[in-house]
Amino acid sequence: MRIPAHSVCTAIRDDIVAGVYERGGRLTEEVLARRYGVSRVPVREALRTLEAEGFVVTRRHAGACVAEPTEQEAADLLEMRTLLEPLGASRAAQRRTEAHLKVLRGLVRLGQERARRGNSDDLRSLGGWFHETLAQASGSPSLSSMLTQLRHKIAWMYTVEAPPSPVDSWAEHGAIVDAVARGDSERARAITAMHTERATGAHRLRFTSGGDRSERVRNSQHAVNMPSLRH
Repeated sequence: MRIPAHSVCTAIRDDIVAGVYERGGRLTEEVLARRYGVSRVPVREALRTLEAEGFVVTRRHAGACVAEPTEQEAADLLEMRTLLEPLGASRAAQRRTEAHLKVLRGLVRLGQERARRGNSDDLRSLGGWFHETLAQASGSPSLSSMLTQLRHKIAWMYTVEAPPSPVDSWAEHGAIVDAVARGDSERARAITAMHTERATGAHRLRFTSGGDRSERVRNSQHAVNMPSLRH
């Protein structure tokens, strides 16, 4: 079965974000094809997509390499998110479906329960699912796609400290959903802006101005599950 390029792209992107490939490191088609168990064709297509997204650059005499974003570029990503997340919430208040609301409310209930119990292991992934669903509820595929790319790139460039009060953080999530459910776009925008601004302060760069990552992953513990690439 031919594995689609977008699945290979996801696998390579996930490994870049996880630190399997160092910033500036070469990405050789032959090596990547062998690692993911595919031909070079989907790898080549995936690298073109990742270059368009900003994860990969093509250099003369070196070929495809992992990008090396500057501190300013990383800061710009956080600023872009503080502008786009509130816009997405505002649009969601106008365009959400009942299915979106059901998922958002379910995530809030689960997140609030885990936060009250002090079980923080799943809160980060639950928060990611919440914001991804909120973006999808905006009814704008282009905006949702931009926010998804921002989340991937921010996760690559930053570590995020746990919020001092997860209960309060999930209460804000609940307030966003309440505003979205009521169709109150201005309140949804305002609460999301406050929530995103507060979260921005918890981000810490993974690399220094000299270009070295402070938390580089030298040896990958991430096993690529090739059956998952077939979905």
